Amino acid sequence: MKMKRHLFFLWTFSILFTISASSQDTIRVLAIGNSFSQNAIENYLYELGQEEGITFIIGNLYIGGCSLERHWNNATNNKADYSYRKIDSNGEKTATPETSLLQGIADEKWDYISFQQNSGNSGIIDTYFPYLRQLTTFVKENATNPNVEFIFHQTWAYAKDSNHNEFPKYNNDQQQMYRAIVKTSRKAAHKVGIKMIVPAGTAVQNGRSSFIGDRFCHDGYHLTQDLGCYTAACTWFETLSGKSVVGNPFAPATITPLEVLTVQRAAHQAVAKPFKVTSVRLTSNNKK
Repeated sequence: MKMKRHLFFLWTFSILFTISASSQDTIRVLAIGNSFSQNAIENYLYELGQEEGITFIIGNLYIGGCSLERHWNNATNNKADYSYRKIDSNGEKTATPETSLLQGIADEKWDYISFQQNSGNSGIIDTYFPYLRQLTTFVKENATNPNVEFIFHQTWAYAKDSNHNEFPKYNNDQQQMYRAIVKTSRKAAHKVGIKMIVPAGTAVQNGRSSFIGDRFCHDGYHLTQDLGCYTAACTWFETLSGKSVVGNPFAPATITPLEVLTVQRAAHQAVAKPFKVTSVRLTSNNKK
């Protein structure tokens, strides 16, 4: 009888431990990126996770405007050119200058490592290769987690009135740029075997279809601190966690409840349909 009781308590403890562990997941994600990864994961992703019992440990190997070609050159020459931004398990943020790719990769047993092209070349497939293939091979060889998964970060098209000097590559046409990014991100990820795409570009375009309109960029290409960065963070959250972001109680205080629901739905629909715009038509009289 005592043995049976002992086994019962062990079994009960095991179940409770499993439930506790699953409710306090830790997800470690590293971006090999630039200012667009800064927009997407350095703002709000940690807080969205906390609301769902998920702790995000976030790293960003940052160089403004950095292309895949430059990332690859830095890798081959072990150049300490990065500002390594990190958000730890307590939500504390640090920035370490003069960091190399190898140092950032080795800092944690990352669950996910993401790649992206710089914004001006994001829709031009010829600028991705051979650098993306070389980078993914390099990172796979040096990652401390043998089960690390790679992510492709699908970035967003510029605002319609953007004066970015690379917008003419897309005839200064937001829709043309968006379509090029979608096509190119899908093709590039497939060519190197990346199965996970974070469709931040589609989420922003979904949001632009709503009453919010083209208010997601503050300078024509970088995301606004509130609506824009929150939309991207919602997209990353749902992609990485597998949990719907719709209804998550965290949001910047500067966003109205209707705007929160709209961009949450924009992100949710992007994860469901990452290569196609889904219109989000919510009004104060229709929040379903």
